[in-house]
Amino acid sequence: MKFVEASGTRVSSIGLGTWQFGSMEWGYGSRYASEDAKAIVHRALELGVNLVDTAEIYGQGRSERIVGEAIRDRRERVFLATKIFPIGLPLQVGSRARSSARRLGVDHIALYQQHWPSPLFPAGATMPRMKRLVESGLVGHIGVSNFSLKQWQDAERALGGPVLSNQVLFSLVHREPDHDMVPWAQREGRIVIAYSPLGQGLLSGKYQEAPPRNFRRFRSNFRAAGRARAGPLVEALREIALKRGATPAQVALAWLIRKPNVVAIPGASSVKQVEENVAAADVELTDDEAERLSSLAPVG
Repeated sequence: MKFVEASGTRVSSIGLGTWQFGSMEWGYGSRYASEDAKAIVHRALELGVNLVDTAEIYGQGRSERIVGEAIRDRRERVFLATKIFPIGLPLQVGSRARSSARRLGVDHIALYQQHWPSPLFPAGATMPRMKRLVESGLVGHIGVSNFSLKQWQDAERALGGPVLSNQVLFSLVHREPDHDMVPWAQREGRIVIAYSPLGQGLLSGKYQEAPPRNFRRFRSNFRAAGRARAGPLVEALREIALKRGATPAQVALAWLIRKPNVVAIPGASSVKQVEENVAAADVELTDDEAERLSSLAPVG
């Protein structure tokens, strides 16, 4: 496993996203939440993953409970991250962080993130309250999610210190963070956390002939025109994967995490998939291969 080090932290370049845990829209069924999710977390940790990311809104707190149960006797091995959804008053930040900690069964959250910019309250209303969580010892680091670079920088000024990370939509089909956010993070010693790093499965190549059956089929990338646009990129992923004895998904993840200060948090539907995701850390792309993929990817 590769690791990214920043601001005194060390996080695995491949983490585990847990949006699927407890969320019915993925259509994975009750066994997934009650049994498979726990096995996925355990296997990820065995393979060297330490970054496990969840949020209070995933399954209305159910994801946090599932993660908490899965790590109950493994907490020292986890860099645990969760998120607060920006609905409610800033004065509720402390109580909601404590609620997340209770659901997770921990007395310390390594990374506490604001899930989206608030439509009502500026960073100056929220970040000082986040800072108090660090000062109290409940939280190790503050992060944000779905913030533009300017919003990230504004949050740092309001916090009066580093906002360790920004969790954003980032993949070969969503390259916007490459423009300015990734270079800034590299210069300043921050981390960009890429969610949906496989384009919600588009880059796996499994859906070129037909879309998935769950909610993703309604998204533009999975409609016929979107799948056709992605065709040359998916074909390049397949060709590179074949040469390297890898999968297209592993090559797509390798393209992301070869960038300094970038980590990826793919979800997993099975233990086999988490094993495949982690193995992407061992795929070393050449500069030519990475440039070929970049040239075929939409810039955004």
